[in-house]
Amino acid sequence: MKKVLFLSFYWPPSGKASIHWPIKMIKYLPEFGWEPSVLTVKEDTFSAPDESLFKDINPGLNVYKTGFWDPFVIYKKLLGKSKDSSLSASEAMSTENKGLMHRLSLWVRLNLFIPDARVGWITPGFRDAKKLLKNEKFDLIISNGPPHSTHLLALKLKEYFNIPLVSVFIDPWVDISYYKGLKRSKRVLKKDNALEKKVIENSDELVFVTEGLIEYFENKYPSIKGKTNLLHWGYNEENFEDVADFKKENRDYKILLHAGNIFDHQNPKKLWGTLRREIDNGTKLIIRFIGTVSPGVRKSVTENGLDEVTEYKGFLPYNDMLREMLNADYLLVCATEPRHVPGKLFEYMRTGNRVLAFGDDNREVKKILTESGAGNLYSYNSDAAGFFGEIGSVTPNMDAITQYDRKVIAEKLGGILNNT
Repeated sequence: MKKVLFLSFYWPPSGKASIHWPIKMIKYLPEFGWEPSVLTVKEDTFSAPDESLFKDINPGLNVYKTGFWDPFVIYKKLLGKSKDSSLSASEAMSTENKGLMHRLSLWVRLNLFIPDARVGWITPGFRDAKKLLKNEKFDLIISNGPPHSTHLLALKLKEYFNIPLVSVFIDPWVDISYYKGLKRSKRVLKKDNALEKKVIENSDELVFVTEGLIEYFENKYPSIKGKTNLLHWGYNEENFEDVADFKKENRDYKILLHAGNIFDHQNPKKLWGTLRREIDNGTKLIIRFIGTVSPGVRKSVTENGLDEVTEYKGFLPYNDMLREMLNADYLLVCATEPRHVPGKLFEYMRTGNRVLAFGDDNREVKKILTESGAGNLYSYNSDAAGFFGEIGSVTPNMDAITQYDRKVIAEKLGGILNNT
């Protein structure tokens, strides 16, 4: 069996949503001819922990943990948070927070940490990984980002040991969505573009989780055509089997749920007015957020008089979150831009509940929702007033939805590795 070293900055007990894809790929790859090992960091002080994720990890899996300098320890001190408290990206990148310490920390994050605040992993990670690779042979390296510092570390290892590299892009690099509305200097952008180009052009294969990302990067770097691959984010069928005995509450009100981070730039501002009118017209409705909610979204909820019907439940272990999705009636998802297909979309569709999606010019989300019959997509300028009347005609197509099971996707990844 061939051996692959999988670089992932986040790893359990981190509950970061971006680790669900690599965890399942690593779990299933042995079925398709590849023995994985993991390279990660010794400690992640950013994300909330989720111990339940360990159940998906083979006890025999080799997980190598390296040193890492974490700037968020300093950032949390500036904000008066404890070292062990979690910190969300929607909080750290918010433009609604006008505090001096926050604005200073944000400027440092945008202009001194290139490509991202995980740049402190590259040097100690390379030092420790060199010792590993001198004693153990790997046939291939996979890097998973963001954080895109992971790709830079992987590229250093590829060049030093002459090992093929497959780079997996979950999001864009230089213009990732959370930079929207934030200013980075021309010097920083030039350097960041150079780093992006180096990784993109020197990877042996590239995997993207959306068609929009492939189109964007192929237009920016035409030479990469022929080594780009689409593997959607998908969902975990096994986890739905774990909650198969769940039964929806018997209640006289509806629940609109958003799960995961929601940033200021994902705020469907006109929707909150529609929900207020629905409630005023007699609809019994609860708005429920799982995960982190940006200051701007909370402000809109308050301005529309929805505080009394809104619940902020914070971070939940993964299977508890699935139960909340299954218990809801409507599932809210907000695409950041045309290249973005939110990861939660696939889990939403699998629940069979109705999806209320927002996204401007997002053909891919519209295509997925149309083919699956799972819900409706509206522009951010829309108030989605027709959603509650239209949704009765939507019937989910489970055959179309189950093609996004991550075991199916892992088999496709195995094929890409075999051809690298």
